[in-house]
Amino acid sequence: MNHQEKRAHRINGFIMLFLWLILAVVDLVLIGASFEIPAMFVVTILLSIFLIISLGGFILIQPNQARVLTFFGKYTGSVKENGFFWVNPLASKQNISLKIHNFTSDKLKVNDLDGNPILIGAVVVWRVVDTTKALFDVDDYEHFVELQSETAIRTLASRYPYDTQSHEELSLRGMTEEISDQLRQQLQERMEQAGVEIIESRISHLAYAPEIAQAMLRRQQAQAVIVARQKIVEGAMGMVEQALQHLEKSGVVELDEERKASMANNLLVALVSDGEAQPVINTGSLYS
Repeated sequence: MNHQEKRAHRINGFIMLFLWLILAVVDLVLIGASFEIPAMFVVTILLSIFLIISLGGFILIQPNQARVLTFFGKYTGSVKENGFFWVNPLASKQNISLKIHNFTSDKLKVNDLDGNPILIGAVVVWRVVDTTKALFDVDDYEHFVELQSETAIRTLASRYPYDTQSHEELSLRGMTEEISDQLRQQLQERMEQAGVEIIESRISHLAYAPEIAQAMLRRQQAQAVIVARQKIVEGAMGMVEQALQHLEKSGVVELDEERKASMANNLLVALVSDGEAQPVINTGSLYS
């Protein structure tokens, strides 16, 4: 059963305190008069019982605190405004915090979309916005937040790869802002039934599991080398093409196809080689 939050009936505490003091003085006067008039003794007893019971109706609400009232098992309302009030003294009053809470998950071991074991953790910032749902619709709302947060983190981590070479595809490491937004949305959907608002969620820890960390590091390094070599080759091809075109336009030297191929080969070797190129000077042939 879903409960709807409503304001509890309450009276300004200072007004009721003033009335209580007046009744207390009247009760003392009646107690003195009851010694002369025995019939007044019953009235003083009833008034004294009322005064004692009514003391339980005074409540003090601190900032970002709330009281949820139940009367013989029935929800009667919530008091969320801070101040001094008087409510039904026979009602049960449960205190609940409306402050912002932080939950830091453990480092969870999950398989990502590619099946690689990773360690992931997150920080979730939340607060209670509906006191009735938090107290009556879930067993323990704080434990509920922790359990659902870890479940959402595991589910999200299994939907995306740890890393990808494409900048357009979502990955846990490459698109942290988008992943955090999706985590917050998933958490908010899960927390609606508990009356909890998710203010923010962030990935706090992300790494490969220790058993594959070294292997994945070597793979990342190899992929980085391949990407870098591709860029170098593409740049070298462009430089060779520009050099040959410039020589043809300037007319400094005329090259046939064989010499163009030889020159392109030499330039590519010089530009792409990991080490420094060693020049070879052609001084001509002994047999010309």
